[in-house]
Amino acid sequence: MQSSMFNVRVPLRDLAGSEDVFLMNTFTDAQLVVGPEVASLLDRLSESLAPQGRRALTPDERAAIETLSEHGFVVPDRTSERQRLEDFFHDVRHSEEQLRVTVLTTLQCNFACDYCIQGDHGDYNRTATKMSLESASRVAGWIESRLDETRASSFVLTLFGGEPLLNLPVAYYLAERLWAAAQARGVSMQINVITNGLLLTPEVVDRLAPCGLNGIKITLDGDRDTHNRMRPLRGGQGTFDKIISNIRRIAGRCRISIGGNFDESSVHSYPALLDFLAEQDFAPHLSRVAFKPVVRDVISRVSEGPAATAAGKTRFIGLTPVGEGKPLGGTCMTSAGAGATGGACDTCHFAADQMSFLRDETKKRGFNTSDGVHMGPCEIHRKHAHTIGPDGDIYACPGFTGDKKMATGHIDGSTDAFRSMAAQRFEQLAAWKECRDCAFIPVCAGGCTVASHSELGDMNVPSCHKRSFEAGVVSMARDAAASLVLAS
Repeated sequence: MQSSMFNVRVPLRDLAGSEDVFLMNTFTDAQLVVGPEVASLLDRLSESLAPQGRRALTPDERAAIETLSEHGFVVPDRTSERQRLEDFFHDVRHSEEQLRVTVLTTLQCNFACDYCIQGDHGDYNRTATKMSLESASRVAGWIESRLDETRASSFVLTLFGGEPLLNLPVAYYLAERLWAAAQARGVSMQINVITNGLLLTPEVVDRLAPCGLNGIKITLDGDRDTHNRMRPLRGGQGTFDKIISNIRRIAGRCRISIGGNFDESSVHSYPALLDFLAEQDFAPHLSRVAFKPVVRDVISRVSEGPAATAAGKTRFIGLTPVGEGKPLGGTCMTSAGAGATGGACDTCHFAADQMSFLRDETKKRGFNTSDGVHMGPCEIHRKHAHTIGPDGDIYACPGFTGDKKMATGHIDGSTDAFRSMAAQRFEQLAAWKECRDCAFIPVCAGGCTVASHSELGDMNVPSCHKRSFEAGVVSMARDAAASLVLAS
């Protein structure tokens, strides 16, 4: 018998004045609070423990080991545990239970966010970056074929952009056609929408609701003044008040989650935002509130494009320094990362202390938020999770959208050397194998692939953010300690 390599422990002495220890196993997701004797017993377990040593265990110790084994804290040996990890990632990769597709209805946006590269795609009225209804029909046909091939029991469609509501005809078409296709196949379907909230109306929600609308994620980057500075219209006008008005109008019609992207200049405005949200009549309808850091230091450059003309010099962040393709990175853009589905992917340049600070502040106001640990594996490790751009290119992750060299295919089935190579690279992706015995492999899988590609030049080199995971476990331990006090 041996201690699992996925055990994480937090002494509760400093958190609750107790000698107890909080244990978590990231593979089984088991969480226990144990006394110091059990923690010491766990320390003593090793591969070389002799049979006579095991026989010398007391009945209480044997009972403790049995309980620890049931929850995965004790395993027969590390070799078999590593094989279980291999099997886990194989199952994640090849599972056909669910088909997940993120569709970018357009690359256009009516905002001029100072951290977003999407301003490079020109004025939002240009039709060149919008998906046409003809293309949408081909996208729907491609998805229907995937439903038939995988025999998936559930399907999740995420509408994204740019600003997806700038192309409502395509959004409605995809929702209604794919809902009918799912119903005909006996497949459950959910729709998530990631939007800046400016064009969100009850009419939009009511049109999508019959098609399985699951949730809408809206971004607020700090309090009113900070948000208006970071997320203005292209003409420089503020957007906060209109978004809040729209949230109020749709509250109760669907699940609403609030996201936000912070940097060193804005993070301390979030408590004021949280206070404001807690005071609103729609607060009970917010299913989740979570914030993540902005990536600013990969490639910073000043643009003089349309967004800069409207809102001053604008900082754009490109996440691929090699080649001419410019992906849409900046912050994690998957549906999970954006908070639309209840998951979270905050692995884009962790600011561990700030993340922990904002999680605590969010929980203080009674909002549901990410715990900072349950965040993966990312959808990029799932064979049947796809992102489709407005032109029909297929990507493994929204963070690569726009970089043609990272496209893995096209909805028309055409391929070339770049697509073939990209598809092979993602099929073989396994950065987690370089992480050795890190306890967070099951929930991290080697970190953000976009970050590894852009910062390290190799998708199979881990983008490590262990410190932030550790901070998340400490927060969970603090909550567990508080629960014990309340129960006593």
